[in-house]
Amino acid sequence: MAEQSQEELVQALYQYTADLMADGLSESDIEAKLQEKGLDEESASMLVRNVMGLRSKAMRAAGKRDMIYGALWCIGGILVTVITFLMATGGGTYVVTWGAIIFGAVQFFRGLSRFQGQ
Repeated sequence: MAEQSQEELVQALYQYTADLMADGLSESDIEAKLQEKGLDEESASMLVRNVMGLRSKAMRAAGKRDMIYGALWCIGGILVTVITFLMATGGGTYVVTWGAIIFGAVQFFRGLSRFQGQ
């Protein structure tokens, strides 16, 4: 039982640290707040570094996902445009899927920015 409560305490400290980071506090401010909660300087610093690493890893994964979906939307939009254009070479109408192309490009570059950590 004491083991689980210790795990819950560690989890709560990680969540508290992540919340402070999300609020935009600096590393030193977060470390100071953790020390106010009873952590020593070394533990507070280690906790902040760990959470920053986890956050960076999550941002890179989200960025990679956004880049993949963005590329799929953009390429799909271009393919639909090209295929309908080729089918309409005899004077018919074709579809230009600007929405999908632009959405995909924006999504891709947003993902690239997240992946690079900006």
